[in-house]
Formats: sequence, C-alpha cells, structure tokens
Amino acid sequence: MTRSILIVGVGGQGTLLASRLLGRTLLAKDYDVKISEVHGMSQRGGSVVTYVRYGDNVASPIVEKGEADIILSFEELEAARWLPYLKKGGKIVVNTQKMDPMPVIIGAAEYPKDVLKQVEAAGVEVQAVDALRMALEAGSPKAVNVALLGVVAQNTDIEKDVWEETIRTTVPEKFIDLNLKAFGLGYNA
Repeated sequence: MTRSILIVGVGGQGTLLASRLLGRTLLAKDYDVKISEVHGMSQRGGSVVTYVRYGDNVASPIVEKGEADIILSFEELEAARWLPYLKKGGKIVVNTQKMDPMPVIIGAAEYPKDVLKQVEAAGVEVQAVDALRMALEAGSPKAVNVALLGVVAQNTDIEKDVWEETIRTTVPEKFIDLNLKAFGLGYNA
C-alpha cells in the first residue's frame, strides 16, 4: 500500500528540510520513497509544496487530487489551498500561524477570516497546532518545521527514536539539540 503526504507552506518556512527529514526517516524503515518538490516563487514567500509517497513499491512521486493521506501545512491559507488533494478520511496537520500572501501585503486583498473553520466545514479532520510557540519554546522560530514534523510523526507507525536519529544525522551539529526539543514538543502535542 502506498501512502502520500503533502508538505505545503510558504518559501522560507523550512518545508524542504521537513521533507528531507521525512524522506530519510521513511528510508530508514526500508520504505520505497519518492519525493517531488515544487518551489514556485519560494524565494519571494510564494507557495511551496513537496509530494512524499512511500510504501513497498512506489511508481511516482506525484500526488493527485484526492490522494493525500496527510497534508502537513505550515500556514492556514495553504491548508485551504491544498485541501482538494486530501483523500476522504485523510487528515490535515496545520500550523495556526498566518503569513500574508502578496495580494494581502500590497493591499489588493484581505486575509480570509476563519480559514480553519472553513476547512473543518468540509468534513476534514484537522489537527491545528501552534508550532511557532513550540519552536520558540525550543529556542528558535526557525524550528517550526521540525515541531510540525513531530506532530506528523504521531500519525505514523514509525518509532520516535528513528525520527530522532534522522534529526541527529541530518541537521548541522550545532542545531541538533534545538531540533530534538522542537520535535519532542510537536510529538507530544
């Protein structure tokens, strides 16, 4: 059986590190893993999506609409934007942080109100977490990505120590303790 996870966010939020950690953790458990990253205008705060598919034998990294088991969203509006990709019975893990897209920044639009209520109204299971608070508690706002990955780890059958070993072997040494703390806070959320 192939499972699919979409990691969505805004450029600069650390989605690519999160996908690298996820992929390496899945490989450590001997899954066949395919990852495809779409950067868009990531350098300018635009939407970023990474498709992660894993299982016994994965043919393609692309996740089609209605196929994602989990959507990991680093920002509320991105959760709504990628909602059509979630399969029936799937789950969205979303950071409650809001980042204004360019039309809002330049005053051409307003950030939609009650985004998560609208997502929940679609009959979707939503696990909303304040990953920014967790990251700050761990020691840096840049650890939002690893805190969110900790939340996603709860929704897999992979042991916590496997995730932690991947963090130890992937992030620069000076950031290991920070990231392990952020992961733990997310895992226990």
